Formats: sequence, structure tokens, C-alpha cells
Amino acid sequence: MAPTILVEQQDGLLTLTLNRPHKRNALNTEMYQALTTALRGAAEEQSVHALLIQGQQACFTAGNDLADFMGKQSLTADDPILQFLHTLADFPKPVIAAVGGAAVGIGTTLLLHCDLVYLADNARLQLPFVELGLVPEFASSLLLPRAVGHLKASELLLLAEAIDAGEALRLGLANRVLAADELLPFARTQGLTLAAKPPKALQRSKALLKQELKQAVHFVIDTEARAFSLALQGEEAQARIARKLGR
Repeated sequence: MAPTILVEQQDGLLTLTLNRPHKRNALNTEMYQALTTALRGAAEEQSVHALLIQGQQACFTAGNDLADFMGKQSLTADDPILQFLHTLADFPKPVIAAVGGAAVGIGTTLLLHCDLVYLADNARLQLPFVELGLVPEFASSLLLPRAVGHLKASELLLLAEAIDAGEALRLGLANRVLAADELLPFARTQGLTLAAKPPKALQRSKALLKQELKQAVHFVIDTEARAFSLALQGEEAQARIARKLGR
């Protein structure tokens, strides 16, 4: 059985590929654990200078695996999801995301923690938390309003309508939109370009860019997680998720 996270290193660039296409790369506990392990290793490995997170050109991720989610009672500090959120938020090296097709829920919120974001022209971003009886996660209630303004953030989070790649670019959620078949090669080229630059200067520059909100991001991740846990146990979420799963 193929691993659900593919790990490849080339010339200073570590690429993590979400590899569960038959489930639209929906993230489950195993994938969160694998991602966290890879991130922690890459943070310490001196030969890794930059990171690329990608799916396939037709699908980035459909978000959390809802069937996996239904078994959770709460999101505690040692939960693999929270471990991943804090680890990526703290990752010291530049992170690129290459997004084709669906980027749902955490597939969109993780982009707020990346340093460069490239979208395929078939990308669709959506934050369906309220639709599922849940609340925002991964510090999106802090970072999204800062990125796109309060009114647009409210529209994206409360109405939960999907936006296409062009709209995401216009809002400042992406650096560039490319044809689907150009996305992954372009993102890799950009990653290799980053990885070839002086690594200490890269890391120090990223740290300076992130310093203002670093403590706030971790605080909000935990605050949202507590609210998310309560919502997950509530009747609204249980009913909505069960309906989504056809139960």
C-alpha cells in the first residue's frame, strides 16, 4: 500500500506530497502524524533549505477526513492535528504550497502559513466550517481578516462559498495562477531557486516577516481548537457531518 505522504529531497528542497487521491487527499490521523514527523525532521536537517507542500494537479486536499473526525471527542494538545498545526506555524524555513483542484478547510487555512502560494487555474478554495456546524481553525480567524479584510473574511468563513483561483489571486491569497499542467513543475523550480539561496539569510528573513504575529498565532490556534472541540461535540456538527457522510 502506497504511503499517504510522499517525501522527496532534492538539492535542498524537501517536497511533501499528499498521496491519498482516492479520498481526494482528505487528511486523516496517519497523514497528520507523517506530516508532523517530516516537518520536525526537516526543521533540524541542515541540508533542507526550503519546503514544498503539494497534492496532485487535480486535487490538493478535500480537508479533514470527516469519518476520521467523527471518532474524536476533543482536540487536546497531543492530538496529531494540533501537533501539525503548531509545527507548521513554527517551521523556520520557507514553505511553498502548490494547489490544484480542491483546497477545502485546512487545505485553505494552511496556505495562510505558507510563504509562497501557487495555484492551478482549476483550484477552488473553500472554508466550510460553519456549514458543518464547526468554527474556524489554524488561526484563520486571526490571519484571514489580516490578509483580505474583515468583510471578505466574514464572507468566506460565514457563507462558506468557494472561490476560484482568480479570486484568490485578487484577494492576495496566492502569488500566481498557472495552467494545471504547469503548476507542479513551476512550484518545484521556485522551490529549488529558494533552496539555492543562503539558508541562514532565508531563515532570518522569514523569522522577521513572521515575528509580529508569532505568539498570537499559537494562542489563537489553541483558542480555536477549544471552540472547535465544543462545536464538534454539539448536535449541529454531529448532524451535519453524519449527513455529509450519508449516515
